[in-house]
Amino acid sequence: MIGVLELILCDIGNTTYHFLICDKHKKYFLDEKVPKFDEEIYFVSVNEKATKRLLKKNPHAKNINKFLKFSTAYQGLGIDRAVACSFQDNCVIVDAGSAITVDVMENGQHQGGFILLGLRRFMKSYPKISKKLKFDFEKNINLDKIPLRTFDAIQYAMLKSIILPIKEVSLNKNIIFTGGDGELLSKYFENSTYKKDLIFENMKRIIDANNCIA
Repeated sequence: MIGVLELILCDIGNTTYHFLICDKHKKYFLDEKVPKFDEEIYFVSVNEKATKRLLKKNPHAKNINKFLKFSTAYQGLGIDRAVACSFQDNCVIVDAGSAITVDVMENGQHQGGFILLGLRRFMKSYPKISKKLKFDFEKNINLDKIPLRTFDAIQYAMLKSIILPIKEVSLNKNIIFTGGDGELLSKYFENSTYKKDLIFENMKRIIDANNCIA
């Protein structure tokens, strides 16, 4: 048997190919050349075009979707969200990337969820209204005080529009954050944890559960 840790795992999003190789992270933008690997590759993808590029160089790569058993009434749930929610019981899963996806799990069942703009999408939207609304994000914005500066006002509204809906659905549930901006957002919630490798950890568990490797 080959250990799962010797596998190459790949999370294909709307911005990057995110590889986990020997427990080390490596990212490639979607317009960069995809490497060819000799090792076993398992991937999860929300980008069909990028998937084809990966398979062209690595035709032996396997889609984790073939092994995933995840039941939900939600129509059109992305495979990345299903993987992130797998093996969870009562919690809210927040994946903060290009978009911020929020999913609610109760008694091991997916109850539904919603999608918000990611932080960078928000930041790019304001200058399209007016060049005067261009700003650099500040991590220590005070959300307990009504802003008195335009730059603070933008960031206040941006963060509140993300934080409040998550708080509303979380109630007494724990919140698990993942994704590039997950650690930042998790600091605004008392009942939260940040798991950088949640997708990869669950991919490994799915592979193990299905005895995929001979």
